[in-house]
Amino acid sequence: MRRLVTFPCLGETLAGTLDGAPGTTGLLIVSGGNELRIGPHRGMALLAAAIAGAGCPVLRFDRRGIGDSTGRNKGFRSSAPDIAAAAAALRKHTGVTRIVAFGNCDAATALALFHRDAGIDRLVLANPWVVEPSGDLPPPAAIRATYAARLTSPAEWRRLLTGGVNLRRLAQGLAALAKPRPARNALVRSFATTAPADILLATGDHTAIAFLNAWDRRQPASLHRRDSDSHSFAGPGDADWLRDHLLDALSRD
Repeated sequence: MRRLVTFPCLGETLAGTLDGAPGTTGLLIVSGGNELRIGPHRGMALLAAAIAGAGCPVLRFDRRGIGDSTGRNKGFRSSAPDIAAAAAALRKHTGVTRIVAFGNCDAATALALFHRDAGIDRLVLANPWVVEPSGDLPPPAAIRATYAARLTSPAEWRRLLTGGVNLRRLAQGLAALAKPRPARNALVRSFATTAPADILLATGDHTAIAFLNAWDRRQPASLHRRDSDSHSFAGPGDADWLRDHLLDALSRD
């Protein structure tokens, strides 16, 4: 059964949606960017229903200043109290003894940064945000991957020769590639997590490409790739793939 819940966070009130189920392991879904808890294309609401139908309770919530929650939106870097409050609410309303948390984009990064204080046992992190774009351009690793694909495409060569390519934007992209690769920042280092983690990447997504380029492969996490260019896993078959990985994480210690 789905019901609305509210819970406190630093003097504000957060709004959540709880999909009930009898399991003792629960899923906490953390929204990325400024998205509402329903998710893009209602994706997180549909995902929660599927997971609850398989026996695990699910809580989605709006952090402070988003959707139905009060307070000021200060972005994912200030969401540690929100995540901890949501995890506590999931335990309170369901009695779960174990929590798996899922987030996409900067929600994945927030979970990598803040899961310890929330007492979260396992993480599923999709297309994590770790590299800031340069102006209106995607991260250099994504530009590099795009150019590599285009160099092998006869159609793209025809576009170049017939004036179909924006030469100004091409020059900007080449200039971005010429910059030295930055040192690993705190966001990348946060993925040296103490909780077991699965990292899910859409191979054609710019954010995922940038993460893979920056990620230290010695860090203890399992990497899973999906042949999709959808950042929110909204392509054909993506939702089933995502659901199956979450159910697998929920079934493991």
